[in-house]
Amino acid sequence: MNTFAALLDRLVYESRRNAKIRLIADYLRATPDPERGFALAALTGELSFREAKPNLIRALIQERCDPVLFEMSYSYVGDLAETTALLWPAPISSRPEPPRVSPLPRGEGPGVWGVQDEASSSMQAGRAGASGEPFTRRPSPPTPPHEGEGSASSVSQAAASLVERNEGIGHNRPPPSLSEVVEALATTSKSDLPARLAAWLDALDETGRWALLKLITGSLRIGVSARLAKTALASLGEMEPDAVEEVWHGLQPPYVELFAWVEGRGERPVSRDPAPFRPPMLAHPLELEDFGKLDAGDFTAEWKWDGIRVQAVSFAGTTRLYSRTGEDVSAAFPDLVVALDGMEAAIDGELLVLVEGRVQSFNVLQQRLNRKSVSNALMTKYPAHLRAYDLLGEGEEDLRSLPFAERRTRLEAFVARGARERLDLSPLVPFADWDALTAARTDPASHGAGDDADAVEGVMVKRADSSYVPGRPKGLWFKWKREPYTVDAVMMYAQRGHGKRSSFYSDYTFGVWRPGAEGGEELVPVGKAYFGFTDEELAQLDRFVRNNTTNRFGPVREVVHTAEKGLVLEIAFEGLQRSTRHKSGVAMRFPRVARIRWDKPTAEADRLETLTAILAKGETEQHPTG
Repeated sequence: MNTFAALLDRLVYESRRNAKIRLIADYLRATPDPERGFALAALTGELSFREAKPNLIRALIQERCDPVLFEMSYSYVGDLAETTALLWPAPISSRPEPPRVSPLPRGEGPGVWGVQDEASSSMQAGRAGASGEPFTRRPSPPTPPHEGEGSASSVSQAAASLVERNEGIGHNRPPPSLSEVVEALATTSKSDLPARLAAWLDALDETGRWALLKLITGSLRIGVSARLAKTALASLGEMEPDAVEEVWHGLQPPYVELFAWVEGRGERPVSRDPAPFRPPMLAHPLELEDFGKLDAGDFTAEWKWDGIRVQAVSFAGTTRLYSRTGEDVSAAFPDLVVALDGMEAAIDGELLVLVEGRVQSFNVLQQRLNRKSVSNALMTKYPAHLRAYDLLGEGEEDLRSLPFAERRTRLEAFVARGARERLDLSPLVPFADWDALTAARTDPASHGAGDDADAVEGVMVKRADSSYVPGRPKGLWFKWKREPYTVDAVMMYAQRGHGKRSSFYSDYTFGVWRPGAEGGEELVPVGKAYFGFTDEELAQLDRFVRNNTTNRFGPVREVVHTAEKGLVLEIAFEGLQRSTRHKSGVAMRFPRVARIRWDKPTAEADRLETLTAILAKGETEQHPTG
């Protein structure tokens, strides 16, 4: 666990993409199986531990330190895993004799007594960052793997030896390996988990505790995407990342066969899944400067629907529905899976809800999302539908190497031949030049989208001769989204971020004006945004929060937000939905900070009526009367 913790620690503080790839590749190269396989699974989000909840961690640390000290520390640090790692006491058997100290004059030395324990010194380090901004942990020096770490046999032998000596973790025992943690969590009962987790925390140092808690709660947030981790793996064998993507789905941790293939020691792994996921092809945003470089005659266009991109695969009696990241979401949409069963094809498309032949808004689709099971009533009210973009395979034939124009012809014939009620074709958008496409994007209703125009998010522009290439290849596919909604809102609360942002107030709750219960005007929260600004702007926002705090609630700060004083943020968002969680009754989709309006008085921020009018317009267009 030590070497994995050191890797995570360095990744948090490393901003350069290529440097991150080298760090991960060096770790994978130097670490034996199965340890490195579980590390790769952690970095790619393939590990899940259901019983490791934040409340469990909070309960464990509050048993070991003063609850008030914990709450104050958590408020300062802003991250549960890091706070717990800093405050966790050393096992009694390993605590050093307290040093003899003499009081120093007030204000001299590092503390009142001239000595600090590990936790307090770590927290005080947050006030001494080179940039002038606080941080809580410094990168740790390289930690060599403990003898036996990563070896399943050595772990078993060590465990047996400890049992014979009636000793447990924390009694001078080496820290647990990553594989030991993963394998134990797979079999540990909910009732036994607190004791086992506490024993591991006793055996680890500060960085190890932080890494363990981040791992088991599924919140690494270290600035590493699954794609970047797979790129690092591919570099071990000088392969393209797409080669790894092609075999990834259907394999399980710790990926021993995968590592052997990448390193040239084994055959290419073969997935035994009859309906495997195929790595998706992604698009680049279409910028204004791109039009001068692209010939409109080389491209086709289709509507970009405001749903969820999915992949439907049905072969050899097995039908599955995958998200764009490869997650199997079939259980949430059994009505669609049944409707597509037996089609013997792999289709890339958009998951939508259709009622009486009309595409419903994303707000309606959300009623079906993130559910482990779904009732018959919900399926009847919100029937799932697949709108097809591309045909990736048919029968035993892989079509991805064919040009898009040919795949499109095959797709049209396939959809027409199948005549399935829950499957239809996403229409192409005819255009002769970029001006014509601009007009279609601006007014979909007049350019073929008809009654479904409000569900159009923009247009997709694809080279007619493009093969279906995993990843985001340059110059082949583009997405050109419609302009977002914007609203001027007032910052009301701020919370510390995670990972590299754990020392900054980077998550902002904002509100708009409405009539107050006792007359006058009041601000009511309508959303939360945590991106859209530069690092320089983040520093400015963080400074504003610290200088204008009026109240504190754990890790959250309330900032001044009156009609006379406060900060206005221009918020961009993709849509609205009704919400029972917000006092306003509305919530935004994909809100982000578009601009910081230092110049605008808070009294001139938008009102709730502006948002409810947008919401009402969308609902009227989706559910017309008469």
